[in-house]
Amino acid sequence: MARRIKKVAIIGSGIMGSGIACHFANIGVEVLLLDIVPRELNDKEKAKGLTLEDKVVRNRLVNDALAASLKSKPSPIYNQKFADRITTGNLEDDLHKIKDVDWIMEVVVERLDIKQSVFEQVEKYRTPGTIISTNTSGIPIKFMNEGRSEDFRKHFAVTHFFNPPRYLKLFEVVPGPDCKQEVTDFLMDYGSKFLGKTSVLAKDTPAFIGNRIGIFGIQSLFHQVKELGLTVEEVDKLTGPVIGRPKSATFRTVDVVGLDTLVHVANGIYENCPNDEAHDLFKLPYFINKMMENKWLGDKTKQGFYKKTTNAEGKREILALDLDTMEYRPSKKAKFATLELTKTIDKPIDRFKVLVGGKDKAGEFYRKNFAAMFAYVQNRIPEISDELYRIDDAMKAGFGWENGPFEIWDAVGVEKGIELMKAEGKEPAPWVTEMVAKGEKSFYTVKDGATYYYDVPAKAQVKKPGQDSFIILDNIRKTTEVFKNSGIVIEDLGDGILNCEFQSKMNTIGGDVLAGLNKAVDLAEKDFQGLVIGNQAANFSVGANIGMIFMMAVEQEYDELNMAIKYFQDTMMRMRYSAIPTIAAPHGMTLGGGCELSLHADKVVAAAETYIGLVEFGVGVIPGGGGSKEMALRAQDLFHTGDVQLNVLQEHFLTIGMAKVATSAYEAYDLNLLQKGKDVVVVNKDRQIAEAKKHAVLLAEAGYTQPVKRKDVLVLGKQALGMFLVGTDSMEASKYISEHDQKIANKLAYVMAGGDLSEPTKVTEQYLLDLEREAFLSLTTERKTLERIQHMLKTGKPLRN
Repeated sequence: MARRIKKVAIIGSGIMGSGIACHFANIGVEVLLLDIVPRELNDKEKAKGLTLEDKVVRNRLVNDALAASLKSKPSPIYNQKFADRITTGNLEDDLHKIKDVDWIMEVVVERLDIKQSVFEQVEKYRTPGTIISTNTSGIPIKFMNEGRSEDFRKHFAVTHFFNPPRYLKLFEVVPGPDCKQEVTDFLMDYGSKFLGKTSVLAKDTPAFIGNRIGIFGIQSLFHQVKELGLTVEEVDKLTGPVIGRPKSATFRTVDVVGLDTLVHVANGIYENCPNDEAHDLFKLPYFINKMMENKWLGDKTKQGFYKKTTNAEGKREILALDLDTMEYRPSKKAKFATLELTKTIDKPIDRFKVLVGGKDKAGEFYRKNFAAMFAYVQNRIPEISDELYRIDDAMKAGFGWENGPFEIWDAVGVEKGIELMKAEGKEPAPWVTEMVAKGEKSFYTVKDGATYYYDVPAKAQVKKPGQDSFIILDNIRKTTEVFKNSGIVIEDLGDGILNCEFQSKMNTIGGDVLAGLNKAVDLAEKDFQGLVIGNQAANFSVGANIGMIFMMAVEQEYDELNMAIKYFQDTMMRMRYSAIPTIAAPHGMTLGGGCELSLHADKVVAAAETYIGLVEFGVGVIPGGGGSKEMALRAQDLFHTGDVQLNVLQEHFLTIGMAKVATSAYEAYDLNLLQKGKDVVVVNKDRQIAEAKKHAVLLAEAGYTQPVKRKDVLVLGKQALGMFLVGTDSMEASKYISEHDQKIANKLAYVMAGGDLSEPTKVTEQYLLDLEREAFLSLTTERKTLERIQHMLKTGKPLRN
């Protein structure tokens, strides 16, 4: 019988419980969120004359926790409207409602006695066959299972989310000793397909996989930092984006997560893993104990390894903790010769060989660090996992590493990794020695577009499971490449569908990318039946190449700039009016020109985590690649909805004028950057290219016909222009916007109104594109615009005049 999840109950509304509730609401599931009843009134309740029997008091804890979660940044929910899917209650009045849910999840405090008490109450109302799970990060299942019924035990597992649940992809599934295989399989599949997670099957060992390896890595650094005489800033420089880790790197991450959280997990491993060969590494160094005594726990106590303060001049300053003196001092920029050698290497995976060969302190750090990590992960098989790929998946999904430990070992070279270990007095595990002796030179290989891993029990390369629903561009690029230039690669996805993958820096759109897009359409129209524009980089595209625009404007090459903008516009229109369906697959930052491309595709298959918007105002111009035209057109298409036409147009005008960026694909529907009924959202980004391909095939097989160019775009002329100009005058007079902001807004107003036509008129898209291009070009002659572009190029941030 097919198991479906229509409603879940979350017991415990703390940071994790509320976050998990929000993520289930994100994917459309109805949620019952429960917590305990307060034991005493607070001051506000006393002032109102309430009693402990009033419903508002009895649900205070759960309601306050959920409200705090919904206000937190970054938001736990794709769209605030989705919070309506969550119903709150308390464990005394509402626990009986769990009889109607499909999944019960316990997320209470990490105390065995409390969890056992909750499970005892749950058994009174739980319907047999209902999945029951816990979000524990370390309490053994056998203890939580004690005294429970056979049906409970057969449906009981750990389902361990990482915080924040919306953003971190790791979903560890740890089946109980009596858990049915079909329940385990269901949870693994549900985590991937519906929750958008990387589901990792783990064993019931302390801290499971992610935290066992992650905390080892941090603890190892804690000991190395003193040994090598490194500062916290230097360690964060060495362990951040340069090796494919988050910007917060190590010490900043601990500040964000909370030192107390890390200490709790480290102590748990130390106490429960006496036979771990690195047991002493989990013992907390002096400076950590001192910070715990001082309650320097990180962001939650306003100071940790870093501290924000205001200096004598009134400027905000970040101080760093000196681990020798245990005093704060101004933070210093870290610089290493070895890192300079990697500046021309785009992908972190290609930097590791250079980093371990460094002749300075950085090189020594990397050799020691990777030697320790390689030695540790090799010995965790089969203790925490039978398969090495699960360790890599856990670290990538739970800690934001671009590459897992075994992938890094492959990048360094398996034999080189063994050499590094031996230099630190560590020996390779017997299975690694045997693997090398068999002639296996890597932990992973790629064959026929699929990833294979070295399976220790089988002593051979085995296909990694779960890939059938994915298309991994890195795996197919070399064998399916159809065309390539400096900006794009075009791959054959099979079934008559091409993929155009951006390869420029930050996936910016310049002349080479535009030429590649046109080539992709040419190829698809000639020999294929559909085109996907998608990539698997960190971001879809941060927009047009503003460096090129800046140089043309500075040199006053306005004819060339006019041609470049027209080429951009024409390419976007080709996306819309080609003979084959075009599917855009945006994810991450999809800004400016990246957004314009998505607006002109036949269909958008967006990742849920897509941050999309027309942000050109930030550099002193309006969208010039068809974005201004498109928002006027989309407003016109809504004129029949019953709203006042001017109001609809104004909303679309403000989307551009305020440089609004949707913080999820679902918010993009509200801004009409995605269109309901046409565009779709995929929660698991790993499935995005495969899903986009499916939609391209469906459109083609349904008999896709090249659209007829629009000649029926209703513009409102002076009626709309007058409204916009009055508004911008008022805002400038009130000092809400600068004089230059007003000039940009007025140019946009002219485009979206269709000029100063005396009455509402139907025009062509090309008419609006010409107005848009003319406005864009005129703004590039402004000194203030050039200052903004220059500031953006230098800092990566918009300048407000």
